Amino acid sequence: MSTKPPSARENPIGIFDSGVGGLTVVRAVRAALPAENIVYLGDTARLPYGTKSAETVTRYSIACMRFLLRHEVKLILVACNTATAFALPELRSMLTVPVIGAVEPGAKAALSATKSGHLGVIGTLGTIRSGAYETTLRSLDPGTRVSGQACPLFVPLAEEGWTDDDIALLTARRYLHELAARAPVIDTLVLGCTHYPLLAAVIAHAAALEFAHPVRTVDSATAMAVAAREVLDRRGERRESTTPGDFRCYVTDANRLAELAPRFLGEPLSSFEVVDL
Repeated sequence: MSTKPPSARENPIGIFDSGVGGLTVVRAVRAALPAENIVYLGDTARLPYGTKSAETVTRYSIACMRFLLRHEVKLILVACNTATAFALPELRSMLTVPVIGAVEPGAKAALSATKSGHLGVIGTLGTIRSGAYETTLRSLDPGTRVSGQACPLFVPLAEEGWTDDDIALLTARRYLHELAARAPVIDTLVLGCTHYPLLAAVIAHAAALEFAHPVRTVDSATAMAVAAREVLDRRGERRESTTPGDFRCYVTDANRLAELAPRFLGEPLSSFEVVDL
């Protein structure tokens, strides 16, 4: 039984992303921690973060963090891989509540999965250029070999719902062909963007074709949910209830939200509020 005051356990988990892709993290957290209250912020008016400078992404991320803190969150999950790559140290230096980024949980899961020690990372241009996964993986295991591949077309494919057709497969094969040509012995592939879980099946199919040997895929959204559970258990802040937690969704622009959100959340979005950061 936790010794924390009830209010600490009742406080919500805060999750932010540059858009709706972070709803895959919400979905994973709700599956792993169904009793938790969640506040989500999608900075949809200023997406994508993946093409912006580190300074701009950090400034936007701080604004998102401050919004979540107004809701007295007990834990913040930075669902955006680009925000994690550029802004995580700054966010952690400003906060007393724990902050979980998208990179380290996925990196740890990949290291647990690999047999060859040679990992592939796919993500947005910003995430791949940042080298965040390479830095994190090598800090956890200096002997790890890491090869990255930017896959910018995966985001619009996921948002259009083109996730299991010939267009998606050909696109995935094109990207993974380039990766396999440079690093043919990869046995584990990190899906380094919150949009990519929607394409997980087609990415796995393309990887099997291009690498000609089994390649495991690691979903950072699921890894973040596991990390959140571990942090709350360690701090004694896990909500103890048999009833599902509340979910509140905020966005900075509602364009296409009703259409896109169900693809990432796995169910219709019951309500949301547009806010100005």
